[in-house]
Amino acid sequence: MDQLSLIKRPIEQEFNTFTELFQQTMTYNEGLLGEVLSHIRQRGGKFMRPILMMLIAKNYGTVTDVTQNAAIGLELLHTASLVHDDVVDESQERRGQASVNASFNNKAAVLVGDYILSTALLRVSFTNNQRIIQYLAELGRTLAAGEILQLSNIQNEVISEDVYYQVIKQKTAVLFESCAAIGALSAGASEEEVKKAGVFGQNLGIMFQIRDDIFDYYDSKEIGKPTGNDMAEGKLTLPVIYALNNSSYESMQTLAKKVKNGTINTDEIAVLVEFTKQAGGIDYAEKCMLDFHRQASKYIDDCVTNTEIHDALTAYLDYVIKRNK
Repeated sequence: MDQLSLIKRPIEQEFNTFTELFQQTMTYNEGLLGEVLSHIRQRGGKFMRPILMMLIAKNYGTVTDVTQNAAIGLELLHTASLVHDDVVDESQERRGQASVNASFNNKAAVLVGDYILSTALLRVSFTNNQRIIQYLAELGRTLAAGEILQLSNIQNEVISEDVYYQVIKQKTAVLFESCAAIGALSAGASEEEVKKAGVFGQNLGIMFQIRDDIFDYYDSKEIGKPTGNDMAEGKLTLPVIYALNNSSYESMQTLAKKVKNGTINTDEIAVLVEFTKQAGGIDYAEKCMLDFHRQASKYIDDCVTNTEIHDALTAYLDYVIKRNK
């Protein structure tokens, strides 16, 4: 059995229901809106975040209609944020497919993103659960604040690991944290259990982002973005931050400043990527990722008693840390 099948096994029926409902929600039968939504649906995706929510819900009880509506709402919010992010970043691709703004235009991307976001709010209202609605609203605010922090950090001359973690906690980890916490909430877990699930989700999300950042130092068509893409967008991630803060090469600091002010060229990015590898940046990032993996594994050992769900969540962690795209 492959890893994804093992991950989904305890919630196979519930996951199929989710997929069907999500596709229906993302369908509009006419005009430009229908075309754009169809374009986004074709992108596919493994729905790793809704899977996490359902696994955590099943750990504390069952996957109910509340869980399903919350999962759809969260995935829609995530989808809307990606559509808007591509406009902000001027990205031409998303998961190896042309982005909405590239295939249509910025106006269509922003408006369709708004439509999806409103649909997310509508869907989560079907839970009739004030705490879950509040969680999703806070998630939307945090995602936006994370994007703004990342935008302002480009102008910040200080190259800080602390700021890096601050950004990824608000941009990526908060999605996994919310999935795990809402999953527990939807199954009637106690406050303490919801809190522990949220911490697990955050550790998982940080791992996920570090793995994503490591991809940027290797060229692969599977990943769907060219090497050094983050640097081209003005972003310095964990591997290069470590390399810069633990070496005294003035020329590399100069290149880092060029990344931040958007004047770096392709050849200079290649030099900075190679420097990062030689200075141990990748090894350091992988070590950090394993530290978060250990913390997440402890939650599974301490808080997950069902063998099938224990195995599924363990496979989930392994999938995140070993994935190639």
